[in-house]
Amino acid sequence: MTPLRPAPATLAAAALGAFCVFGFAPFDAWFAVWPAPTLALAGLFLLWRAAPNPRQAMWLGLAWGAGFFLCGVSWVYVSLSVFGGMAPPAAAAATLAFCFYLALFPALAGYVCRRFLVADPRPIATALAFAGIWMLTEWLRGTLFTGFPWLAAGYSQSPPSPLAGWAAVLGVYGVGFVVALIAALLALAWRRPAAWIVILLLLGGGALLRAMDWTQPQGAPLKVSLLQGNVPQSLKWDPRRLPLSIDTYVGLASNNPAPLVVLPETAIPLYFNEVPRDVLRSLTANGDALIGVAVSTTDGGYTNGAVALTAKSAPRAYAKRHLVPFGEYPPPGFAWFFRFARIPMSDFTAGPPLQAPLEIAGQRIAANICYEDLFGEELLASLPAATLLVNLSNTAWFGDSLAQPQHLQIARLRAIETGRVMLRATNTGMTAMVHPDGSIAAALPPFTTAALTVEAQGRSGLTPYARWGNALALLIALGACLPALRRKSQSV
Repeated sequence: MTPLRPAPATLAAAALGAFCVFGFAPFDAWFAVWPAPTLALAGLFLLWRAAPNPRQAMWLGLAWGAGFFLCGVSWVYVSLSVFGGMAPPAAAAATLAFCFYLALFPALAGYVCRRFLVADPRPIATALAFAGIWMLTEWLRGTLFTGFPWLAAGYSQSPPSPLAGWAAVLGVYGVGFVVALIAALLALAWRRPAAWIVILLLLGGGALLRAMDWTQPQGAPLKVSLLQGNVPQSLKWDPRRLPLSIDTYVGLASNNPAPLVVLPETAIPLYFNEVPRDVLRSLTANGDALIGVAVSTTDGGYTNGAVALTAKSAPRAYAKRHLVPFGEYPPPGFAWFFRFARIPMSDFTAGPPLQAPLEIAGQRIAANICYEDLFGEELLASLPAATLLVNLSNTAWFGDSLAQPQHLQIARLRAIETGRVMLRATNTGMTAMVHPDGSIAAALPPFTTAALTVEAQGRSGLTPYARWGNALALLIALGACLPALRRKSQSV
């Protein structure tokens, strides 16, 4: 291919990265299922193949990633500046630094692709290696330094995309592999008509997998009220406004009775042992309750918890395992960060990695809190015992931004991966119930005070992904890369 001039190629890469965001919620409904990320990656693949050297391909990957993340996760600025108390210039600098850190992973993919793939004349092998390298760098982004897998390519394939079916087998990273493979094949298809056959097989295979029912109903459906208090983040941590939070959630629970009511993350801004007993009695007047609240530990710390309250047993708690760096704890060497930001409850203690599901309202519930549901493989520890997944979130930190619909889209892939209903109770949105096939059963409008009452069906059994985790997708990605690496080593 004819090498492109650096400046136009860099601008094109940044534009493609920004365009890719339209494949994710809330824009995905406007862009006909799946083309935006596929086309954005196809364009990036062509730019990398035309790059004069690996270093230039690396810069193109960095530009693509900068456009993608600056447009896709710019809501980080809202949490730091508007609600975190950080001065706007400092919040803008921190957001830029974070987005450019994330862009390093597409940059790494670009370097490796240009280094090993350009000389390979075999189109299918080239496409497979591109997909493998892309997936491995996405997995690395979701793992390194506790990981940030937000906007992994596979999340763009929530239903009705036919590729969503691959999530039950390969997980979200494996779906990203398929997206990247189709993108590379599209880029090559104008000269290689056989590429269209592979594309159709991948789409058809995903559609067939979507039709499969990997898990089975267990027991009778459970009526659940998911409470969305819509308490403004600016008021939530003001001690003088504590009655606002308590009255809001007690009122919602009283007016929307169900065998199980679920309150979102830190719905009551107190330690659990400080919550008045009459408040707990009010919340459980009509059934059991799952409450997001901080829980004190025996060593003087506290966890971000979900406490199960039942009439038949003592309270039991789930402690959040995967904490948010800078938001819930200071990473080593970064204590200075909190001199610039005022984030309440920013020194949580992580819960143990293995915790039994909470037995409540006749179900075994795998609770996960906010950001935890980004890490699909970590949720598998509760299976096959858990019959329902419940996410408790407070995304009020991010204002009226892309974060809420993007987070719901993440939950849709978690439901497919596990073959379980995912219930979401959030402070400001998106409160919803997601079926095991990833479809949204019901959802509340964001930034409203309301309860969503649904019938949730518990399920048993395991999907292939729940059995293997990310291991199968990683093996496929590595296997896709090996022929290109071997050919390059032989040509040296």
